[in-house]
Amino acid sequence: MKAFARLYTELDASTATSAKVDALTRYFAVAAPADAAWAVYFLAGGKPRQVVPTGLLRTLACTQAAIPDWLFEACYQAVGDLAETIAHVLPAPRRESDVGLAAWVEERLLPLRGAAPAEQAERIAGWWDELDAAGRFLFVKLIGGGFRVGVSKLLVQRALAEVTGIDAKRLAQRLMGYTDAKASPSAARYAQLVAIESDANPDAGQPYPFFLAHAVELAPADFDARLGAPAQWLVEWKYDGIRAQVIKRGGQVWIWSRGEELVTERFPEIVAAARRLPDGSVLDGEIVVWKDDRPAPFNLLQQRIGRKTLTRRVLDDAPVTFIAYDLLEWQGRDLRDDTQALRRAALEGALAGSGLRISPLQAGDSWAALAELRASARERGVEGFMLKHRDARYGTGRKKQEGLAAGTWWKWKIDPLSVDAILIYAQAGHGRRASVYTDYTFAVWNRTPADAAEAQAVVDAMAARTPAEPDALQLVPFAKAYSGLTDAEFREVDRVIRQTTIEKFGPVRSVKPSLMFELGFEGINRSTRHKSGIAVRFPRMLRIRHDKPLHEADTLGTLEALLAETAPPP
Repeated sequence: MKAFARLYTELDASTATSAKVDALTRYFAVAAPADAAWAVYFLAGGKPRQVVPTGLLRTLACTQAAIPDWLFEACYQAVGDLAETIAHVLPAPRRESDVGLAAWVEERLLPLRGAAPAEQAERIAGWWDELDAAGRFLFVKLIGGGFRVGVSKLLVQRALAEVTGIDAKRLAQRLMGYTDAKASPSAARYAQLVAIESDANPDAGQPYPFFLAHAVELAPADFDARLGAPAQWLVEWKYDGIRAQVIKRGGQVWIWSRGEELVTERFPEIVAAARRLPDGSVLDGEIVVWKDDRPAPFNLLQQRIGRKTLTRRVLDDAPVTFIAYDLLEWQGRDLRDDTQALRRAALEGALAGSGLRISPLQAGDSWAALAELRASARERGVEGFMLKHRDARYGTGRKKQEGLAAGTWWKWKIDPLSVDAILIYAQAGHGRRASVYTDYTFAVWNRTPADAAEAQAVVDAMAARTPAEPDALQLVPFAKAYSGLTDAEFREVDRVIRQTTIEKFGPVRSVKPSLMFELGFEGINRSTRHKSGIAVRFPRMLRIRHDKPLHEADTLGTLEALLAETAPPP
């Protein structure tokens, strides 16, 4: 545990890629296999579930440090992170422990979930007494479900490649699915991961690392100069579903999501269709709900995923299909080094007459013509275009590119939906932004204010904590966002939040409405879980609207109009 805590501290303190890789390499070079197995799990994106309520941790920390709750709260407000606050206020440990990471997780952390609160508190207090500040910080992050670290899976792959001498691409494939919650890390799994032999990972259902696209941000008038003629590119619709690989090997079918979850059992229709494929087949594509001969909104797919049992009604209400757009393996041969054009031809030949759906190519004799076709994307239920150069190989992940390289996939999405909304709640961020308020909740008016005076009366009433009448003008929360601003803009907003705080609810502050933002989002749908009755997908801040008064912010009516505009045709 001490070694992993030191590694965590090094990774969290550095922004240099080389320094992070060096730290990872040093750790994996000496770590016991069982400890390394859990380290890879956490660093590659595995999410530890919360096993202890944060309220219990806070109360216990006050007891152990012999300080009142108000003093702990003052420390927390200054630090901005619960784990760091606890690590600071606890008295010095009276003993040391050499228990490894695997033993900590398997013998201590995981059994806490089923224990009574009094037993949890007794165990945690004893363990705190054998950890230094770095170890306590990490321990609280793990049991509180707040573990995050500034390292990517790619850096973990690089470090393991340096330690083992195994090709990074092979390690990338072996790591696919490593963080799936259904399979716990172990010394045996780690040994399989880093074995030199070519058959070190015999799992027939192993997917390939996904190739990811970059967003292209050019005006259509610049495409010819930067991309060349459209004839050099394969142009397809960009679907709004779940990116997945469908694998048929050894008479079995596996479906892996891009998030590296094994989701085979969730999509029996796709499994049935994929059984027609020959062994040694791997398809890349998109899972979408397909109704009325078109892709349905993503929220319908989301509702299906959330169901524990796939009843006949669920299957009928949200019928899914797999839209294949690439062939990565055929009859056991890896095709990823073939050109895009060759893989596309192989895909069409392989799936001819199979009943499986192929993403259709879109034609245009100019980028202007394609831009005109792209403008109809939203009414077709898609997000824009994917551009794939005919000579592109199937890469790994999303690599940095110099310019618009031919070997890269590009996503040419339509402009996001947007509204102007008012900031009403804020919460501190994580990691290097733990002391800055960066996570915001936004609201719109329930109706259009009569004038600036009526809107100001609402603002004043909120500042005075005066409850609004049910039918009165009020601000209705509808979205949360934490991305889109620069560090300087976040610091600017943080100052305003601290100056205009009305009330504190644990880590959340309610603020006097004073800032408006333009929010962009990819989709909008109805939701019974939100007070507004509306949910938006992938919200982000596009800009701060210093140029616009609060009474001109958008309304629920604006959101309703966007709902109607984006609804599929009857």
